[in-house]
Amino acid sequence: MLKNITLSADFDLISEARKKAQSENTTLNAQFRQWLNRYLSTDLKVSDYEKLMDSFSYANPGKKFTRDEMNER
Repeated sequence: MLKNITLSADFDLISEARKKAQSENTTLNAQFRQWLNRYLSTDLKVSDYEKLMDSFSYANPGKKFTRDEMNER
């Protein structure tokens, strides 16, 4: 179910955005829905990354390495 919302922006900005969307064979509403999905998925990616890093908490080297030690091969 789609829900209508009201946003405010500069008239010229809206006009240019509509022109760009039209040139891409889409609408400003469709572009906003895509942006909203990307906006939310960013949080999910950060959350997934944090979960992954937490799963590696067992890997503790026990000390802080020097720059030279980290670059040894």
